Amino acid sequence: MGSPSRRSDLLVEDLGRRLVGLRDADRPAVVACSGGPDSLALLILAVGASLEPIAVHVDHGLRDGSDAESEVVADVAARFEVPFVAETAHVEAGPNLEARARQARYAALERTRRARGAPVVLVAHTADDQAETVLLNLLRGGASAGLGGMPERRGTLVRPLLGVRRAETEALCAEVGLVPVRDPTNDDTRLRRNWIRHDVVPLLSAGAARDVVPILSRQAALFRAESEFLDELARASWSPDGTASSVELRRLPTVLARRAVRLWLGPPPPSLADVERVLAVAGGECRATEVAGGRRVWRSRGRLHAERGTVTP
Repeated sequence: MGSPSRRSDLLVEDLGRRLVGLRDADRPAVVACSGGPDSLALLILAVGASLEPIAVHVDHGLRDGSDAESEVVADVAARFEVPFVAETAHVEAGPNLEARARQARYAALERTRRARGAPVVLVAHTADDQAETVLLNLLRGGASAGLGGMPERRGTLVRPLLGVRRAETEALCAEVGLVPVRDPTNDDTRLRRNWIRHDVVPLLSAGAARDVVPILSRQAALFRAESEFLDELARASWSPDGTASSVELRRLPTVLARRAVRLWLGPPPPSLADVERVLAVAGGECRATEVAGGRRVWRSRGRLHAERGTVTP
C-alpha cells in the first residue's frame, strides 16, 4: 500500500481535486483554524493547493484551556511552514451564544484578512455541515433560500470543503499524524445542531437505508441555484438609491414580491408577517409598519423607505 507519506500525498491530492469555490487569485488565503479536524485538514489542503495560507486561531475565552488549542494550531502551522496569527474575540455567556461567537469570530478573521492583504477567508464547513444546515433551516422555516444551505462563496468568505465529508478530514489528520482539538460542546445535544448531527441525521439515514448527507447536499445546490435566479428577478423592484418601487412590487408575482422585500430589508431576516405588512404598505393598505430590528418602513411618492425607529400609533 506504500509508505504513510505516499498515502497522505495521495489523500491530499484526491481531496484537493474536490475543493470548491476557489479562484486563481485567492492567495494568500486566511484559513480559519480552530484546531479541529476539519480546519486542520483545510490548512493541509490549502498548503497542497499552494494557496499561501495564513493560519488564524480565534479564542473566545469560553472554555478553560482554550489557549492550549491556539498552541495546537501554532504547532501545526510551524510544521507546515505557514504564518500563524492568534486572535482574541471574547464573548460573554448568555442568550444566542453561538450566533454572537460566530459574529465575533468572523469579525476577527476579517480584521486579519485586511491586515494581511488577503483576498479571502477560508472556513472549513464540510458536506456534513451543509446537510445539518439544511435541516436546521427547515426547522426554522427558512423557505427555499434556507434550504439552499451555505454557498461555496459569499463575498470574501469561501467554503472549499463543501464537497468533502467530515470522516475524510479526520482520516487526513490521522494519516499525517495530527491530533486535532476536540471541543466537548460538540457532544452537547441540547444544542440543536448537535442534536441534528448525533440523533436526527443517523435516524434519517437508517430510515432511508442510505446516507442522507449527499442527498441533502445535492438538494441544497439545486435550491441555491434556483434561489439565486429568483433573487435576480426579484431585484427588479430595487432602485440604486436604496428605495423600492411600490408600483414594481405590486406588478411582481407574490412569490417574487415577497423575495424582493426580504432582500431589500436584509438582516435581521424578516418574518413572513413582516414581509406581508411591507407589501400592505406597498399596496396602499396602510402608511407605515415596523419590522424586525426596529426598522420603520413607509411609502412616499410611490417608493418604499426604511429606517431604524418606532412607528408612531
